[in-house]
Amino acid sequence: MRMELDLDLLRSFVAVVETGGFTRAAERIHLTQSTISQQIKRLEDSVGHSLLVRERAPGGVQLTEEGEVLLGYARRLLSISAEAEAALRRPAAAKTVRLGVPEDFAGRRLIDLLSGFSRASPHLRLDTVSGWSFELRRLLDNGEIDLALIKREPSDAPCLGRWEETLAWVAGPSGALDADPVPLAMFPQGCIYRQRATRAIEATGRMWRIAYTSQGLIGVQAAVASGLGISLLPVDAVLPEHRLLRAADGFAEQPPSELALIAPSPRLDAPARDLAAFLAANIGSILHGSVARPKEARRPVAALR
Repeated sequence: MRMELDLDLLRSFVAVVETGGFTRAAERIHLTQSTISQQIKRLEDSVGHSLLVRERAPGGVQLTEEGEVLLGYARRLLSISAEAEAALRRPAAAKTVRLGVPEDFAGRRLIDLLSGFSRASPHLRLDTVSGWSFELRRLLDNGEIDLALIKREPSDAPCLGRWEETLAWVAGPSGALDADPVPLAMFPQGCIYRQRATRAIEATGRMWRIAYTSQGLIGVQAAVASGLGISLLPVDAVLPEHRLLRAADGFAEQPPSELALIAPSPRLDAPARDLAAFLAANIGSILHGSVARPKEARRPVAALR
């Protein structure tokens, strides 16, 4: 005989057993007593056995041997059903988008901006890693991140957005500027500011030496402020204790570098596309205009949909 177990009937059966009677079971699951009785009868017909024996006390019941066997299975089936319902009601796991940001650009303003994106996009999980631009390119090429903000020379290479970045020569508040070789406080090899600075000094016929190297912006800023060396920095990294150097000091003005938002492919998935559009629209606001003015991207983010 093929047996079909209706979860509603099993729910009524368990309620009768656990409450000790039809009346209290009806109150628990918000049905009438007559409905409960009908459901128990249908369940018994379905399994081909009597499951409950009414006691003489009003509303009292006792399990038959078959009813006792079924009770354990009924509870397990109802528990599995509840778990399945809870799993289906649970929101889908957040999709992850991975972003690389320049080591010297991962400051408070950018963190606040990315926090705003996360709050506005609870369906996405944002994983952010900071590093030098050459490292971020490698991560992008290896598929370890989805998008990257990089520092580079101005270029027509494909990108999702680009912003000019004004650079400034800076020194400590006092001290001579005619040292030869010129002491430099710089980021590691591969950094665009280091390349720019050394080439510019060599173009004047002077020598240079690396007096201080730091993996982080704070270290370079502190080294300059203390007089350890001269540096070439984006103007938003210039501190009040820094002295700006001009052509009259022997340090010619440098053309802007570029902050670019790049991806491994113009075909982005939805999470990466959402983040790219957000960054393209908001990066300029944290650069205050004096550091970077957005220039039209060759491939607008909207065109990537």
